[in-house]
Amino acid sequence: MRHAMSTAYPDTQLLIDGQWQDAASGKKIDVRNPASGEVIGRVAHADIADLDRALAAADKGFQVWRKVSAHERGAIMRRAAALLKERADEIAALLTQEQGKPLAEAKVEIIAGAGIIEWFADEALRVYGRIVPSRRPEQQQLVIKDPVGPVAAFTPWNFPVNQIVRKIGAALASGCSFLVKAPEETPASPAALLKCFVDAGIPAGVVGLVYGNPAQISEYLIAHPVIRKVTFTGSTAVGKQLAALAGLHMKRSTMELGGHAPVIVAEDADVQLAVKAAGAAKFRNAGQVCISPTRFLVHNSVREEFTRAMVAHAEALKVGNGLEQGTQMGPLANPRRVTALTQLIQNAEQSGAKLMTGGASFGSAGNFFAPTVLADVPLTADIFNQEPFGPVAAIRGFDKIEDAIQEANRLSYGLAAYAFTRSLKTTHQLSQDVEAGMLWINQPALPSAELPFGGIKDSGYGSEGGPEALEAYLVAKAVAISCV
Repeated sequence: MRHAMSTAYPDTQLLIDGQWQDAASGKKIDVRNPASGEVIGRVAHADIADLDRALAAADKGFQVWRKVSAHERGAIMRRAAALLKERADEIAALLTQEQGKPLAEAKVEIIAGAGIIEWFADEALRVYGRIVPSRRPEQQQLVIKDPVGPVAAFTPWNFPVNQIVRKIGAALASGCSFLVKAPEETPASPAALLKCFVDAGIPAGVVGLVYGNPAQISEYLIAHPVIRKVTFTGSTAVGKQLAALAGLHMKRSTMELGGHAPVIVAEDADVQLAVKAAGAAKFRNAGQVCISPTRFLVHNSVREEFTRAMVAHAEALKVGNGLEQGTQMGPLANPRRVTALTQLIQNAEQSGAKLMTGGASFGSAGNFFAPTVLADVPLTADIFNQEPFGPVAAIRGFDKIEDAIQEANRLSYGLAAYAFTRSLKTTHQLSQDVEAGMLWINQPALPSAELPFGGIKDSGYGSEGGPEALEAYLVAKAVAISCV
């Protein structure tokens, strides 16, 4: 059965005004399977004419959707979530073929995505305005929350379904229409997600999907008067360009950007727990995760024990094609990542780091890279300063918790952070002093729909979780009425 699924990879079309269609020009882009390097399908490449139609549809869709009651919006979203769950196996097979992650991980991503949509569907009922006491008896003062307008979303290839889910959930719950430029490398699973909303009966134009030249599409959509809100997940460098463009056109934006998550393993940590939790988080999706733990700061008294155990964890992982039974880590998403990681590891070794295991790509086909552990990494090494975005754990020691916190905060990134300690005092200190949007203590990252998800400093601004996520899609309107 698995094998049969693996051959069924479709060509992907654009979704404009409720209709699936090719680009007007007929232009297409090849899609490759990162486990084999082979072309498995094609995706439609939108040009300006297609974008104009998609924008007109998003404008029309917004006028309809903003008038739909929160109850009905929530009901359609729940129907879409139910379809996503029903189709999870089929969509997971598409996701693995285009992205590379193991089938079990792909399925977890989709089921979690359905849960996030359900949570936002309920949250639509809690978009409250307020009555504000007036200074004059004949006057009434109201604050009304209105949807901001059509949204342009830009999402990456590492979580092709989930990165859209967080954005579409908040946008639709708030009453906004939603046009997404999804990743050309992984187009079929986003299309399958959007199809769940279409099949759930969402009005035409409320959701749209395009692919093409990322720079051209982002520049055109962000500048376009129809778009009132921009949301982007991706690298800090591109995020800064898009945020600048959004600022130029006075558009609201949410930016979920790169990270370089520190993991502080304190003197009193449960070392086995730290390796199990941080190891699982490190090699999930071959380390291609913005909240992936990357800088392991381990107290010198437990550093050797931790390093040994992390090496054993890395060496025990079964790396292979994500569709094969038992695979725990798939390939990197593209050859660019292989080159970047190879350079980072070479630089670390030249700087004085010790390569404990892994360190190179392998296999005659695909972008496979061995799970890697580096020890005694100096602060000057590139891997301690640039987001690695791959399956590499870089370890160095510390003596005082204050030094570890200082190192955790040294970089311009501030997305996720992790820590392992049994001390209430240390936990409190970390909670107060670590500069990050999210801190997980004694556990791997479990981003739930109800908690904020986002970073500070160069890791972006705004949230894609919790009630905070909806704020970015709502505007507060003051209404004062004199009852004469």
